[in-house]
Amino acid sequence: MQAEPNQNAANIDAAPTHPIGTTRQSDFIIPRSQRRQFFLTFTFMTLVGWVVGGIVSIAVERGITEQLMPKLTPGVQEIWYNWGTYASLSIFALIFAGDQAIVIRRYVSGWWWLLATSFGWLASTKVSDAWIGYIWAFAESLNRELSLQETIILGLASTSAYIFSGIWIGFCQWLILRRYTKNSWWWTFLNSFAFLLISFLLWLLSLAQTSIPAVYRDQVSYLSEQGTTALILGIIPAIALCRLRARGKR
Repeated sequence: MQAEPNQNAANIDAAPTHPIGTTRQSDFIIPRSQRRQFFLTFTFMTLVGWVVGGIVSIAVERGITEQLMPKLTPGVQEIWYNWGTYASLSIFALIFAGDQAIVIRRYVSGWWWLLATSFGWLASTKVSDAWIGYIWAFAESLNRELSLQETIILGLASTSAYIFSGIWIGFCQWLILRRYTKNSWWWTFLNSFAFLLISFLLWLLSLAQTSIPAVYRDQVSYLSEQGTTALILGIIPAIALCRLRARGKR
C-alpha cells in the first residue's frame, strides 16, 4: 500500500538532520552548548586553587617550622625536615585539584580527578626537583666556573626535566579520563605541552624584567610568573577537555 504524501513528509521531518561526516553535541564529553561556561569556570577555579593552595601550604609549613618544631624532640624535627615538603606539597595539590574537581565532576568522577591530579602533581614535582637538583649538583661538582655554553646546556637540561615531569600528571589524569572518553591517549602529554608553554612565556617575561623599576621588579616578576603559570594550567586542560569525545558515542 502506498504511503500518503502527508505521511512521507512526516517521516522526512522525523529523520536525523545531521549531515554525513558531522559530529553531534553528544559525541563530546562536554557538549558545545556548555563549553564557554565550562572553559571560563574551569580556568577561574584553577586560578583560585593555585592561589589558595599556595597560600595555605606556605602558611601551614611556616607555622609548623617556626612554632611547632622548636617544641619537639630532635628526632621528630629531623623527620619533618626530611618529609615536611611532602606534607605542604600534598596540601597544595589537594586544594588545587579539588577546585578543578568542583567544575569537572559533572562530566567525570570528581573524587577520582582529585586523587589522580593530586598524586600526579606530587610525583611530577618531586621527580622534577630530583632531576634538577642532580643536574646542578653535577655542575657544582666540577669545582670551576661554568662557561656560557655549559650554563646554557645545563639550563636547557633542567628546563627539559621540568617539562617532561608533566607526563606524570597527564598519565594519572588519563587513567581517569579513559573510562569516560575514547582516543584520549594524547592527554598523557598534555601537561608537558603546558609546561613547555609556561617555560617559553616565563623566558619572555624574563627579557622584560629590565624595563621594570628595581624597587618593584621582584614582586612584579613573582606575580607575573605565578599568574602566567596558573592561567596556562587552566586554559590548556580546559580547551583539551572540550575536545574529548565521550565513550560509547559514534
